[in-house]
Amino acid sequence: MNTYMLATDLDGTLVGDVIALKELLQFFESQPYNVELVYITGRHYDSALSLIDSESLPLPSILVTDVGTSIYSGSELLPDSKWEKKMMENWNPQAIKEIAMQIPGISLQSLPDDRRVSFYVNDNKEASMLRQKLKESDLSHTFVFSSGRDVDVLPEGAGKGKALQYIVKEYADDQANILVAGDSGNDLDMLTLGYPAVIVGNAQKELLEVNRENIYNATKACAGGIQQAWKHYYG
Repeated sequence: MNTYMLATDLDGTLVGDVIALKELLQFFESQPYNVELVYITGRHYDSALSLIDSESLPLPSILVTDVGTSIYSGSELLPDSKWEKKMMENWNPQAIKEIAMQIPGISLQSLPDDRRVSFYVNDNKEASMLRQKLKESDLSHTFVFSSGRDVDVLPEGAGKGKALQYIVKEYADDQANILVAGDSGNDLDMLTLGYPAVIVGNAQKELLEVNRENIYNATKACAGGIQQAWKHYYG
């Protein structure tokens, strides 16, 4: 039997409606097949584990943290060393911070390490200025702007979409039935890979106008939207 996989963001997507989450998990348990869970989050590792514990989420087969810069797998969620090595190539977080601090209004987010560099901005103008300055610098990076205030600067080749492509190649059955779920701009690159996907009903404004083949626009929020889409694609 083919593998079924849910690759989902956490905050505002899988998590956010306790009743709908319980119903979704019960729905998966009632199916005649096993659904592999892949969590793909902007949270760092410890924060993701804390959320998994506080929300009583099942442990995933694979956990992707820091907007796709880290991948953990197996029963002990050990780091994928191949991906980790790739992320460190030509990565210069200090230089990125120095460029960003030249722009008034941008503030550095506090993170436990430099796997990514993240900032808060007040508006699109500040985000655009940072994007342009980084582009002119020739520093290797990936730029992600989401929720109207969050900027994540990642290693080149990072991001939720790139991480999911790697996971499908390295860990998944070639014939896997996949559903990708998200609610904000940092989910866009994985939602538009061409796999069946869902934008949940409570999505951020930057996703509400996305209209592409293989993307289901749910009317229900969070886990309720995931269940709507799963029934749509897989019955």
